[in-house]
Amino acid sequence: MAGSGGAAKAINPADAAKAINPADAAKAINSADAAKAAGVREGKGGGEGEGEAGASEAGNVGERGLRDALAPGLLGLYPSERFKLATGRCKDCAASPQALWYFNDDMIAVPMSNATAYDPRLRAQDDLKAWLAASNGKARDQAPPLLWIGSPHVAEGHLEAGGTLLRQGDTPFRTVTLTPKLSTNRSYANDESMAYFANGEVKSRGVWRDDRFVMRTLWPKRYAIASAAASKPLAGGETIEQLVRAGQGGATAAYASRTLWRRDGGNDPLPLAGKPVLAFMLNGAQGDDDESYGGHFAVATGRFGPAGEWDDWLVNNFYSLASISEKGIVASILPMDAYMGDLNSGQAWYRPSYMLVAVLKDQRAPALYQEAIGRVFNHFYRQDFHYRHASTNCAGINVETLRTLGWKIPRVGGESPLKAAVALPYVALKEVSLASGQSAYDYLKTERTELMPFVAFNSIAGDLLERLARQGGEGGLEAQLSADLEALLFVRIP
Repeated sequence: MAGSGGAAKAINPADAAKAINPADAAKAINSADAAKAAGVREGKGGGEGEGEAGASEAGNVGERGLRDALAPGLLGLYPSERFKLATGRCKDCAASPQALWYFNDDMIAVPMSNATAYDPRLRAQDDLKAWLAASNGKARDQAPPLLWIGSPHVAEGHLEAGGTLLRQGDTPFRTVTLTPKLSTNRSYANDESMAYFANGEVKSRGVWRDDRFVMRTLWPKRYAIASAAASKPLAGGETIEQLVRAGQGGATAAYASRTLWRRDGGNDPLPLAGKPVLAFMLNGAQGDDDESYGGHFAVATGRFGPAGEWDDWLVNNFYSLASISEKGIVASILPMDAYMGDLNSGQAWYRPSYMLVAVLKDQRAPALYQEAIGRVFNHFYRQDFHYRHASTNCAGINVETLRTLGWKIPRVGGESPLKAAVALPYVALKEVSLASGQSAYDYLKTERTELMPFVAFNSIAGDLLERLARQGGEGGLEAQLSADLEALLFVRIP
């Protein structure tokens, strides 16, 4: 699958009264449910600043062994001090009203200045082309317009087998509970989940309230990658597809990383602390049933932390805006630990994932992509274009943007133009629906790197390994990547 389910008709913020209502409770999560699940205080009052995080929840957290979600550090490539916490009810935020509408009662981070802009007169990719020409193909240090943070606080500590979270000095938090399970979510933490994380250091986003910490996310700190080992390239006919689908996709295998290529060819560990990255995420696509061949695709940017942490990388996650998924997923830019480890919407709770990490010596390529995709998100929230599973989906939006930036990702063609021509009238007549016929046509005609997440992931991996790492890029983003590439890592997350 290319993403979580969606309706045929997109929702416009002006149609909010019709978008989600109690009668549709079995199919969608309304904003009140989302606020309850997040544990976030709804913005009160009026006028400027409405919807900002309140001191009643965000203040004094240091005394309890917690820290603010925007404590000094990085969010992707950007210092967290550039942002402020708010909810979607914020009246003085840089994000568009259309974008804010999707997060009315949830916690977001918005830049205090120099946010990524867009030209509403142009289509998204035409806007990118004009912006590229005006900026001479270079990033302008503009921060993403909106980040879905979800929680005002972060707790870190040692998780005991019984579910107790210990702070430094082995002092337990008074009470730790899990955020409520959404009624439509069929994949949620249980005793086996806690056993997986137990006896190790974890990070959790959540909220401190009424002398208890309510966990919204759970992330094992052992996932840090401090260094790149010596290269273990693909050999003997081995392929990226085999790495993804071996052992039913490694759903029950251990977390692992492998260095596929290093520019220096060295055998000593290559320290990764502080190095910028452009990473490609494939969720699912393990191939153990008909629904798992496509997967879900996203692109992340950021820097490795001092110990090789990557939980604060920013993931650019496109889903349909026509409905809220059964897991409460909303299309957004969000931190990696929330994207993967949110107890309701996290990808890791219901399918294995795979990541290809381009380790770079300079952040110019990921910064260029991040600013470009921020412009695309601005258009997306405005409904300038709609998410369509058969054409404009999680893979298509990202791959088209990468190509606009100058990366000539190899094309593999559509499934069958001839079948597409036959499918349109046949399905339209059979289903008595022109939209169904058009969808069938698109599935068979659309370039597969822009249709199937696994094909996009596989093509990008092949191009990095076989061309950019060895021969160099021709210009634009691919030239920057080729010149700056230091290593390629393959990471499997169960």
